[in-house]
Amino acid sequence: MVTQGLISTREDILERAIPLFARLGFHGVSMRDIAAEVEMQAAALYHHFADKEALYLAAMAYAFKDKSVVLTQAIAIPGTPLERLNRFVETLAEGMGRDPDFLALLQRERIDGNETRLKLLAEEVFAEPFDALLTLAKEIAPAHDSHMVAISICALVMYHMETAPMRRFLPGWHTTLDQPKFIAKHAMALLAQLFADGDQK
Repeated sequence: MVTQGLISTREDILERAIPLFARLGFHGVSMRDIAAEVEMQAAALYHHFADKEALYLAAMAYAFKDKSVVLTQAIAIPGTPLERLNRFVETLAEGMGRDPDFLALLQRERIDGNETRLKLLAEEVFAEPFDALLTLAKEIAPAHDSHMVAISICALVMYHMETAPMRRFLPGWHTTLDQPKFIAKHAMALLAQLFADGDQK
């Protein structure tokens, strides 16, 4: 019973810390800020997390844990390579669209560029779905570098999400263009054409 209480408290801390880190960044949030948000003494946070970096990494892992599983599963479901890619692209777009805090965390972390945190995030959070995508990329585009293909697939979806606040001020924008399903469909149309052109060469 005590263990369950500790788990609930830890998850509550992570759930409340994620929006703070997303809004203010790693350096803009203190353990005191998080303690105030969860209404506990700052010293009590160290019962759950060794330091702010440990809390931050746990928050990132917590924010992505469900996405990691569903992205990996999207590729694992049997189908043609393009069908599996389509499921991955749709799942990625929908996941990013539903969770602006996670998208903001990714943007902030890339800008901050802390090598230790980036390495841990890559290894502990993103490695499994990316490995599955890497294998799929080898099937779809065997003549190209699989790492670059996998990165390009992710970038094609995520860049649309990341630039949404600015794109609405550009000519030709309308609300449909920000819908995850539309972004996924657009990305897949480009990818399918690209891979089809590659097969013909």
